[in-house]
Amino acid sequence: MEGFEHGAQRSDSIPEVGEDAANTVQPASDTSLTEEEQEELRSELVKVEEEIQTLTQVLASKERHLADIKRKLGITPFNELKQNLSRGWQEVTTSTAYRRTSETLSQAGQKATAAFSSVGSAISRKLEDVRNTPTFKSFEDKVETLKTKVSPTGSSTELGNESDSTVSAEPVVEQPGGTTVLTSEPH
Repeated sequence: MEGFEHGAQRSDSIPEVGEDAANTVQPASDTSLTEEEQEELRSELVKVEEEIQTLTQVLASKERHLADIKRKLGITPFNELKQNLSRGWQEVTTSTAYRRTSETLSQAGQKATAAFSSVGSAISRKLEDVRNTPTFKSFEDKVETLKTKVSPTGSSTELGNESDSTVSAEPVVEQPGGTTVLTSEPH
C-alpha cells in the first residue's frame, strides 16, 4: 500500500478491498483459535483478497471491452434507456396485476356505458310521454295557433278578402283560458 510497509498495522481504519487485511487484523483476546488456526485463516484471507483484486481487474477489463463493442455498434446510453423502458413496460403490461386492473376498468366502462344508455332511453321515453299528454298537446296547439295568427301568410288579405284589410295587423296572443289578447295598443 502507498505509504505503508507490508506488515504495518493500522488500527485507525478498516482495510479496503485490495489492502492486506491479514496484517492489519488484531488478534482477538478471547478467541479460542490456536495460533496455527489463526495463521491458516490469515493465509486464506490473503488468498481471498488476491482473488477479489484479480476479479476486479478482470471485471474492469470486461467493462472496457463491453463499452468498446457498444461504441462500435453505435449503441448509445439513450438507446439503452429506451430499450430498458420498453422492456419494463412490456413486463408491466404482461403482469397479472395489470391485466386484472385493465379487465376491471374495461368492465366498469361497459357498465357505465350501459347505465348512461339506459338513463338516456328512460329520459327519451319520459319526454315522449310528456309530449303525448293532453296538456302538452293543448300547449302545442296554442303555439301553432299563435304562429298562424302572427305570420303574414295566415292573414286574410291573402285570401282576397279586402273588407278585412282594415283590421289592424297587431300580433295576437291566445291565453291558456281561451281569451285572445293584443300585444300592442290599438290605433
